[in-house]
Amino acid sequence: MPATNFKDYYQILGVGKTASESDIKRKFRKLARKYHPDMNPGDRAAEAKFKEINEAYEVLSDPDKRKKYDQFGQYWQQVGRGQPGAGVDMSGFDFDFGQYGNFDEFINELLGRFGGARGGYAPGGGQSYTYHTSTGGPTGFGGFGDFADFATAGQGAAGQSAPADAQAEISLTFQDALKGAQKRLTIGGSETITVRIPAGAKPGNKIRVRGKGQINPMTQARGDLYLIVKLQSHPFYRFEGNNLLCELPITPDEAVLGAKVEVPTPAGTVTMNIPAGIKSGQSLRLRGKGWPSPKGNRSDQIVKIQIVPPKELSKTERDCYEKIAAQRSFNPRSHLKGI
Repeated sequence: MPATNFKDYYQILGVGKTASESDIKRKFRKLARKYHPDMNPGDRAAEAKFKEINEAYEVLSDPDKRKKYDQFGQYWQQVGRGQPGAGVDMSGFDFDFGQYGNFDEFINELLGRFGGARGGYAPGGGQSYTYHTSTGGPTGFGGFGDFADFATAGQGAAGQSAPADAQAEISLTFQDALKGAQKRLTIGGSETITVRIPAGAKPGNKIRVRGKGQINPMTQARGDLYLIVKLQSHPFYRFEGNNLLCELPITPDEAVLGAKVEVPTPAGTVTMNIPAGIKSGQSLRLRGKGWPSPKGNRSDQIVKIQIVPPKELSKTERDCYEKIAAQRSFNPRSHLKGI
């Protein structure tokens, strides 16, 4: 039967799955001091948190326990003793048990009850694949998803009576994600579908395609397919939370004197004021000029300034810079005297 008390020990300690032993120990000590009962007298919530932190550290600090936890997920404690009634010892198997929605799915595939075929899907959304798509027109496919359909893939595979969901990655260009697009993809090696990508898709968004997941062998009910959005790199934009971040090069004279410069945004090119005396690395904010949301509003665009000196100078430019250097009163290193 499925485990219902699974805890994400990495999340509890606030570390990634690739964290080193020293990172785990350092984070544990910090949290242990914060939630220790002596530091929080009478606080039951802190006491419960302290116990949870200790439990997580006990597993992740032990190489053998951590290996089983990483490999078998919520069923790691069953390794070596099998599931009651199953009569199977899993300790000799080397694969990712997290791909199965529950223990029965593992047993069924192991014993070949359902042919061991998953049609390119991962039960419960445990495995991810990247679909390479091509633009195509509508095909009459009715299971289009949108952001209102976002949900956690794999919940439908928790029991034998529920359909089995699946998940996969879909790689999009910034333009397709920004404007929306129709994408044609092949699932299970033979079935071709067309999916509508809603405008404003962001990295990590899940787009639900109804009725295109796995078929539950017990009920013949078909689950849903969840497409996880992955954006291809862009030469100017990148995401910083919900906002867009870009780097804008300016000249030394624009930094000193201030200027009005044009900046590309997803909403179109805008004119931005560069204040006099701005520093390289300083950021300016263009409010409401970032990424659109399904509701129609936009996030902000953060413009990081980079002062770029010219690599080649004309004779006039060099003369001007030399005159400035000869008459300059400002010394940016004055604070270093006496160090």
